[in-house]
Amino acid sequence: MVLPVRFVLMRPRNAENLGAAARALKNCGLSDWAWVTPEAEDLGPARRLAVHAEDLLEGVKRPDTLEAAVSDCVWVVGTSSRKVEGKRRLSPRAVGEELVARAAQGPVALVFGDERSGLTNAEVERCHDLSAVPTAPEQPSINLAQAVLLYAYEVRMAVLAGSAPPPGPLPLAATDAELARVEATLETLLASGGFLVDEQPGRTAVRDLFAPLRRSRLTRNEARLWLAALHTVRKNFPSGDGAPEADD
Repeated sequence: MVLPVRFVLMRPRNAENLGAAARALKNCGLSDWAWVTPEAEDLGPARRLAVHAEDLLEGVKRPDTLEAAVSDCVWVVGTSSRKVEGKRRLSPRAVGEELVARAAQGPVALVFGDERSGLTNAEVERCHDLSAVPTAPEQPSINLAQAVLLYAYEVRMAVLAGSAPPPGPLPLAATDAELARVEATLETLLASGGFLVDEQPGRTAVRDLFAPLRRSRLTRNEARLWLAALHTVRKNFPSGDGAPEADD
């Protein structure tokens, strides 16, 4: 299914940007875009950069006005760093997620201004909400093609997140009682092996040794395997005092 998310470029001036933007959209599985009164006339440079995305250059819509470009859209976001009363300022990630969510209601659009002056006041007013890339203050402006790629990527990630298969069922976790049995068996084994000689410090040692197992959130099967292993080791201790002989 083709996602009805439209990228609208107002007065694009640079053919290279158009080619790079076409490739970016194709990378992210998007194809609906429009140029409103483009100023780039020679598209040769655009075709050179639109690697495997030449079809997007040929099929781009060319409406005369922003109104015509978004007339069928149910939500329109303008890319601008301005603060306008009544309009939300969304991050690129939030825009990508909301574009995908609102696309279920009808076409949605993301509008980019020209490379020199961005969107006009009237164009900003036409948009429902605004968004800007949180760039460093030392270099606030961003290339048009790069901006298209960044927002297209966020749309792509939102699509993938929505279509990800559900995770498999979780295994049964060990209960607190089962963990306590493992810890008690470990303590008995350590005592039999001569590791615990003083009860109180020894109990602290057992707790510290068992802590990583408790933090790991053992499954029920893992807890049973630990119990079986500890019991087997204890059963196979040499006869006598129950402790194996220490190595020299």
